[in-house]
Amino acid sequence: MHFQNPWFLILLPLVLVLVAAAQHREQRPAFHFPSQEVLKGIASTFRVRMNKGIFLLRIAALVLIVVALCRPQELIEESKIEAEGIDIVLAIDTSTSMLAEDFELKGKRSNRLEVVKEVVKEFIENRVSDRIGIIAFAGKAYTVSPLTLDYGWLIQNLERVRTGMIEDGTAIGSGLSSSLNRLKDTVAKSKVVILLTDGRNNAGRISPLMAAEAARALNIKVYTVGAGTKGFAPYPDKDIFGNRVYRRVRIEIDEDTLKRIAEKSEARYFRATDTESLRSIYREIDKLEKTEIEESGYTEYRELFHLFLIPGLLLLILEVILNNTILRRIP
Repeated sequence: MHFQNPWFLILLPLVLVLVAAAQHREQRPAFHFPSQEVLKGIASTFRVRMNKGIFLLRIAALVLIVVALCRPQELIEESKIEAEGIDIVLAIDTSTSMLAEDFELKGKRSNRLEVVKEVVKEFIENRVSDRIGIIAFAGKAYTVSPLTLDYGWLIQNLERVRTGMIEDGTAIGSGLSSSLNRLKDTVAKSKVVILLTDGRNNAGRISPLMAAEAARALNIKVYTVGAGTKGFAPYPDKDIFGNRVYRRVRIEIDEDTLKRIAEKSEARYFRATDTESLRSIYREIDKLEKTEIEESGYTEYRELFHLFLIPGLLLLILEVILNNTILRRIP
Protein backbone atom coordinates (compact mmCIF):
# COMPACT_ATOMS: atom_id res chain seq x y z
CA MET A 1 0.00 0.00 0.00
CA HIS A 2 1.19 3.54 -0.69
CA PHE A 3 -0.22 7.07 -0.41
CA GLN A 4 -0.99 9.09 -3.53
CA ASN A 5 -1.02 12.39 -1.55
CA PRO A 6 1.33 11.75 1.40
CA TRP A 7 1.82 15.46 2.13
CA PHE A 8 -1.55 15.51 3.95
CA LEU A 9 0.19 13.59 6.77
CA ILE A 10 1.63 16.91 7.98
CA LEU A 11 -1.90 17.69 9.23
CA LEU A 12 -1.73 14.95 11.88
CA PRO A 13 0.33 16.90 14.46
CA LEU A 14 -1.91 19.94 13.93
CA VAL A 15 -5.02 17.79 14.48
CA LEU A 16 -3.65 16.39 17.74
CA VAL A 17 -2.71 19.84 19.04
CA LEU A 18 -6.14 21.32 18.21
CA VAL A 19 -8.02 18.40 19.81
CA ALA A 20 -5.85 18.60 22.95
CA ALA A 21 -6.48 22.35 23.23
CA ALA A 22 -10.22 21.90 22.79
CA GLN A 23 -10.29 19.13 25.38
CA HIS A 24 -8.42 21.28 27.85
CA ARG A 25 -11.02 24.02 27.54
CA GLU A 26 -13.89 21.55 27.92
CA GLN A 27 -12.43 20.03 31.11
CA ARG A 28 -12.61 23.30 33.06
CA PRO A 29 -15.03 22.71 35.98
CA ALA A 30 -18.53 24.20 35.80
CA PHE A 31 -18.78 24.38 39.62
CA HIS A 32 -16.03 25.37 42.06
CA PHE A 33 -15.82 23.70 45.46
CA PRO A 34 -13.89 25.15 48.38
CA SER A 35 -12.41 21.77 49.24
CA GLN A 36 -11.98 18.33 47.66
CA GLU A 37 -13.23 16.77 50.91
CA VAL A 38 -16.77 17.42 49.70
CA LEU A 39 -16.28 15.16 46.66
CA LYS A 40 -14.70 12.27 48.54
CA GLY A 41 -16.81 9.17 48.56
CA ILE A 42 -18.69 10.05 45.36
CA ALA A 43 -18.20 7.10 42.98
CA SER A 44 -17.34 7.74 39.32
CA THR A 45 -20.19 6.59 37.07
CA PHE A 46 -19.95 4.99 33.62
CA ARG A 47 -21.35 8.17 32.10
CA VAL A 48 -18.64 10.27 33.75
CA ARG A 49 -15.91 7.93 32.49
CA MET A 50 -17.38 8.08 28.96
CA ASN A 51 -17.49 11.86 29.15
CA LYS A 52 -13.80 11.96 29.97
CA GLY A 53 -12.89 9.63 27.07
CA ILE A 54 -15.20 11.05 24.38
CA PHE A 55 -12.38 13.17 22.97
CA LEU A 56 -10.66 9.94 21.88
CA LEU A 57 -13.46 9.45 19.33
CA ARG A 58 -12.74 12.87 17.89
CA ILE A 59 -9.00 12.11 17.62
CA ALA A 60 -9.62 8.76 15.94
CA ALA A 61 -12.13 10.30 13.52
CA LEU A 62 -9.85 13.13 12.47
CA VAL A 63 -6.83 10.81 12.08
CA LEU A 64 -8.86 8.50 9.83
CA ILE A 65 -10.06 11.45 7.72
CA VAL A 66 -6.49 12.73 7.30
CA VAL A 67 -5.36 9.25 6.20
CA ALA A 68 -8.24 9.17 3.70
CA LEU A 69 -7.09 12.54 2.29
CA CYS A 70 -3.69 10.92 1.62
CA ARG A 71 -5.46 8.54 -0.83
CA PRO A 72 -4.09 5.15 0.25
CA GLN A 73 -3.89 2.73 -2.69
CA GLU A 74 -3.20 -0.98 -3.00
CA LEU A 75 -1.21 -2.39 -5.92
CA ILE A 76 -3.36 -4.87 -7.83
CA GLU A 77 -0.96 -5.85 -10.60
CA GLU A 78 2.68 -5.21 -11.37
CA SER A 79 3.36 -5.43 -15.09
CA LYS A 80 6.54 -6.17 -17.00
CA ILE A 81 6.62 -4.34 -20.33
CA GLU A 82 8.79 -5.63 -23.14
CA ALA A 83 9.79 -3.07 -25.75
CA GLU A 84 12.18 -2.84 -28.67
CA GLY A 85 14.68 -0.04 -28.60
CA ILE A 86 16.70 0.18 -31.81
CA ASP A 87 17.83 3.10 -33.95
CA ILE A 88 17.27 2.29 -37.64
CA VAL A 89 18.12 4.28 -40.76
CA LEU A 90 16.53 3.23 -44.05
CA ALA A 91 18.78 4.22 -46.97
CA ILE A 92 16.89 4.13 -50.27
CA ASP A 93 18.26 4.43 -53.79
CA THR A 94 16.30 7.04 -55.79
CA SER A 95 18.34 6.98 -59.01
CA THR A 96 16.42 6.89 -62.31
CA SER A 97 17.14 3.15 -62.68
CA MET A 98 14.60 2.67 -59.88
CA LEU A 99 11.91 3.56 -62.45
CA ALA A 100 12.31 0.14 -64.09
CA GLU A 101 8.94 -1.60 -63.91
CA ASP A 102 9.86 -5.19 -63.12
CA PHE A 103 7.82 -5.39 -59.90
CA GLU A 104 4.07 -5.66 -59.24
CA LEU A 105 1.93 -3.83 -56.72
CA LYS A 106 -1.70 -4.78 -56.10
CA GLY A 107 -1.75 -6.87 -59.26
CA LYS A 108 -0.42 -4.10 -61.51
CA ARG A 109 3.01 -3.47 -62.96
CA SER A 110 4.90 -0.93 -60.88
CA ASN A 111 8.36 0.58 -60.74
CA ARG A 112 10.93 -0.42 -58.17
CA LEU A 113 10.78 2.78 -56.13
CA GLU A 114 7.01 2.68 -55.62
CA VAL A 115 7.17 -0.94 -54.46
CA VAL A 116 10.09 -0.20 -52.16
CA LYS A 117 8.17 2.70 -50.61
CA GLU A 118 5.15 0.47 -49.99
CA VAL A 119 7.25 -2.29 -48.41
CA VAL A 120 9.22 0.20 -46.29
CA LYS A 121 5.93 1.71 -45.13
CA GLU A 122 4.79 -1.74 -43.95
CA PHE A 123 8.13 -2.23 -42.19
CA ILE A 124 7.73 1.08 -40.34
CA GLU A 125 4.18 0.26 -39.28
CA ASN A 126 5.34 -3.06 -37.78
CA ARG A 127 7.88 -1.41 -35.46
CA VAL A 128 6.76 -0.27 -32.02
CA SER A 129 9.34 1.68 -30.05
CA ASP A 130 12.28 2.11 -32.43
CA ARG A 131 13.53 5.43 -33.71
CA ILE A 132 13.62 5.35 -37.50
CA GLY A 133 15.13 7.76 -40.02
CA ILE A 134 15.24 7.81 -43.83
CA ILE A 135 18.11 8.72 -46.15
CA ALA A 136 17.57 8.93 -49.92
CA PHE A 137 20.49 8.88 -52.34
CA ALA A 138 21.15 9.13 -56.05
CA GLY A 139 24.16 11.15 -57.24
CA LYS A 140 24.23 12.61 -53.71
CA ALA A 141 22.55 11.75 -50.41
CA TYR A 142 20.01 13.78 -48.47
CA THR A 143 18.01 13.31 -45.27
CA VAL A 144 14.32 12.60 -45.82
CA SER A 145 13.65 12.30 -42.09
CA PRO A 146 15.89 12.31 -39.00
CA LEU A 147 15.46 9.59 -36.38
CA THR A 148 11.97 9.81 -34.95
CA LEU A 149 9.25 7.88 -33.13
CA ASP A 150 6.54 9.78 -35.00
CA TYR A 151 5.79 7.09 -37.58
CA GLY A 152 2.91 9.03 -39.12
CA TRP A 153 5.17 11.97 -39.92
CA LEU A 154 7.86 9.55 -41.11
CA ILE A 155 5.50 7.89 -43.59
CA GLN A 156 4.34 11.28 -44.88
CA ASN A 157 7.94 12.15 -45.70
CA LEU A 158 8.49 8.74 -47.28
CA GLU A 159 5.57 9.32 -49.66
CA ARG A 160 7.28 12.47 -50.98
CA VAL A 161 10.39 10.55 -52.06
CA ARG A 162 10.78 10.30 -55.83
CA THR A 163 13.43 10.20 -58.50
CA GLY A 164 14.82 13.45 -59.93
CA MET A 165 14.92 15.32 -56.62
CA ILE A 166 18.71 15.45 -56.83
CA GLU A 167 21.25 14.82 -59.58
CA ASP A 168 21.18 11.33 -61.02
CA GLY A 169 23.69 8.62 -60.22
CA THR A 170 24.22 5.92 -57.59
CA ALA A 171 26.34 7.14 -54.67
CA ILE A 172 26.15 4.11 -52.40
CA GLY A 173 29.11 5.29 -50.30
CA SER A 174 27.52 8.70 -49.75
CA GLY A 175 24.17 7.16 -48.84
CA LEU A 176 25.79 4.86 -46.32
CA SER A 177 28.01 7.54 -44.77
CA SER A 178 25.03 9.89 -44.37
CA SER A 179 23.16 7.08 -42.61
CA LEU A 180 26.12 6.49 -40.28
CA ASN A 181 26.24 10.21 -39.42
CA ARG A 182 22.64 9.97 -38.22
CA LEU A 183 23.50 7.03 -35.93
CA LYS A 184 27.02 7.62 -34.64
CA ASP A 185 26.09 9.92 -31.74
CA THR A 186 22.91 8.18 -30.57
CA VAL A 187 22.81 6.28 -27.27
CA ALA A 188 20.90 3.22 -28.53
CA LYS A 189 22.57 -0.10 -27.80
CA SER A 190 21.65 -1.43 -31.23
CA LYS A 191 22.05 0.58 -34.44
CA VAL A 192 21.10 -0.61 -37.91
CA VAL A 193 21.22 0.64 -41.50
CA ILE A 194 19.10 -1.06 -44.16
CA LEU A 195 20.56 0.03 -47.49
CA LEU A 196 18.66 -0.72 -50.71
CA THR A 197 19.98 -0.15 -54.21
CA ASP A 198 19.55 -1.51 -57.71
CA GLY A 199 22.87 -0.47 -59.26
CA ARG A 200 26.60 0.09 -58.91
CA ASN A 201 28.39 2.90 -57.14
CA ASN A 202 29.19 5.49 -59.82
CA ALA A 203 29.01 8.81 -57.94
CA GLY A 204 30.09 10.46 -54.73
CA ARG A 205 33.48 10.94 -53.15
CA ILE A 206 33.21 8.16 -50.54
CA SER A 207 33.71 4.56 -51.59
CA PRO A 208 31.14 2.03 -50.29
CA LEU A 209 33.82 -0.15 -48.66
CA MET A 210 35.36 2.83 -46.86
CA ALA A 211 31.91 3.63 -45.46
CA ALA A 212 31.54 -0.05 -44.49
CA GLU A 213 34.79 0.17 -42.51
CA ALA A 214 33.38 3.17 -40.67
CA ALA A 215 30.21 1.19 -39.89
CA ARG A 216 32.29 -1.60 -38.40
CA ALA A 217 34.27 0.88 -36.29
CA LEU A 218 31.02 2.40 -35.01
CA ASN A 219 29.50 -1.04 -34.34
CA ILE A 220 26.60 -0.36 -36.72
CA LYS A 221 25.11 -3.23 -38.69
CA VAL A 222 24.45 -2.61 -42.39
CA TYR A 223 21.93 -4.89 -44.04
CA THR A 224 22.18 -4.51 -47.83
CA VAL A 225 19.40 -5.25 -50.30
CA GLY A 226 19.86 -5.58 -54.05
CA ALA A 227 16.53 -4.85 -55.78
CA GLY A 228 15.64 -5.82 -59.35
CA THR A 229 15.25 -8.80 -61.63
CA LYS A 230 18.32 -10.50 -63.00
CA GLY A 231 18.91 -9.70 -66.66
CA PHE A 232 16.82 -7.20 -68.60
CA ALA A 233 14.05 -5.09 -67.10
CA PRO A 234 11.24 -3.07 -68.79
CA TYR A 235 12.03 0.63 -68.57
CA PRO A 236 9.39 3.29 -69.41
CA ASP A 237 10.12 5.67 -72.25
CA LYS A 238 8.31 7.72 -74.92
CA ASP A 239 8.37 7.33 -78.67
CA ILE A 240 8.62 10.18 -81.18
CA PHE A 241 4.86 10.75 -80.88
CA GLY A 242 4.94 11.07 -77.10
CA ASN A 243 3.36 7.70 -76.44
CA ARG A 244 4.48 5.63 -73.48
CA VAL A 245 6.56 2.65 -74.51
CA TYR A 246 8.93 0.24 -72.82
CA ARG A 247 12.43 -0.66 -73.75
CA ARG A 248 14.38 -3.49 -72.26
CA VAL A 249 17.46 -2.36 -70.37
CA ARG A 250 20.04 -4.24 -68.39
CA ILE A 251 20.68 -2.79 -64.94
CA GLU A 252 23.60 -4.41 -63.17
CA ILE A 253 23.72 -4.71 -59.38
CA ASP A 254 27.13 -4.79 -57.75
CA GLU A 255 26.34 -7.76 -55.53
CA ASP A 256 29.95 -8.36 -54.56
CA THR A 257 30.28 -4.90 -53.04
CA LEU A 258 26.93 -5.17 -51.26
CA LYS A 259 27.94 -8.53 -49.79
CA ARG A 260 31.25 -7.14 -48.57
CA ILE A 261 29.53 -4.15 -46.95
CA ALA A 262 27.21 -6.50 -45.05
CA GLU A 263 30.03 -8.85 -44.04
CA LYS A 264 32.22 -6.05 -42.68
CA SER A 265 29.41 -4.96 -40.34
CA GLU A 266 28.43 -8.55 -39.38
CA ALA A 267 25.08 -8.25 -41.14
CA ARG A 268 23.62 -9.91 -44.25
CA TYR A 269 23.02 -9.26 -47.93
CA PHE A 270 19.64 -9.98 -49.55
CA ARG A 271 18.49 -10.07 -53.15
CA ALA A 272 14.93 -9.08 -54.08
CA THR A 273 13.77 -10.00 -57.57
CA ASP A 274 10.05 -9.33 -57.04
CA THR A 275 7.63 -7.68 -54.65
CA GLU A 276 7.05 -10.70 -52.44
CA SER A 277 10.75 -11.46 -52.02
CA LEU A 278 11.31 -7.81 -51.05
CA ARG A 279 8.56 -8.06 -48.43
CA SER A 280 10.10 -11.27 -47.09
CA ILE A 281 13.49 -9.58 -46.75
CA TYR A 282 12.14 -6.70 -44.66
CA ARG A 283 10.12 -9.15 -42.54
CA GLU A 284 13.25 -11.19 -41.88
CA ILE A 285 15.27 -8.11 -40.93
CA ASP A 286 12.38 -7.08 -38.69
CA LYS A 287 12.68 -10.42 -36.84
CA LEU A 288 16.47 -10.32 -36.68
CA GLU A 289 16.65 -6.86 -35.16
CA LYS A 290 14.69 -7.11 -31.93
CA THR A 291 16.24 -5.88 -28.69
CA GLU A 292 14.02 -6.61 -25.72
CA ILE A 293 13.97 -4.12 -22.85
CA GLU A 294 12.11 -5.23 -19.75
CA GLU A 295 10.58 -2.48 -17.66
CA SER A 296 8.68 -2.94 -14.42
CA GLY A 297 5.70 -0.72 -13.83
CA TYR A 298 2.56 -0.50 -11.75
CA THR A 299 -0.41 -0.86 -14.00
CA GLU A 300 -3.45 -0.90 -11.74
CA TYR A 301 -4.32 0.26 -8.22
CA ARG A 302 -7.28 -0.18 -5.88
CA GLU A 303 -8.40 2.95 -4.03
CA LEU A 304 -8.61 2.39 -0.24
CA PHE A 305 -9.48 5.89 0.98
CA HIS A 306 -13.10 4.92 1.64
CA LEU A 307 -11.95 2.33 4.21
CA PHE A 308 -10.67 5.24 6.32
CA LEU A 309 -13.09 8.01 5.36
CA ILE A 310 -16.32 6.15 6.18
CA PRO A 311 -15.24 4.99 9.69
CA GLY A 312 -13.83 8.48 10.36
CA LEU A 313 -17.12 10.15 9.47
CA LEU A 314 -19.11 7.60 11.52
CA LEU A 315 -16.93 8.21 14.58
CA LEU A 316 -17.32 11.96 14.15
CA ILE A 317 -21.09 11.65 13.88
CA LEU A 318 -21.15 9.34 16.91
CA GLU A 319 -19.19 11.87 18.98
CA VAL A 320 -21.59 14.68 18.01
CA ILE A 321 -24.63 12.55 18.88
CA LEU A 322 -23.22 11.44 22.25
CA ASN A 323 -22.19 14.98 23.17
CA ASN A 324 -25.70 16.23 22.45
CA THR A 325 -27.65 13.40 24.08
CA ILE A 326 -26.57 11.14 26.96
CA LEU A 327 -23.21 12.85 27.46
CA ARG A 328 -24.55 16.37 27.24
CA ARG A 329 -23.01 18.58 29.87
CA ILE A 330 -24.87 21.24 31.83
CA PRO A 331 -22.91 24.49 32.02
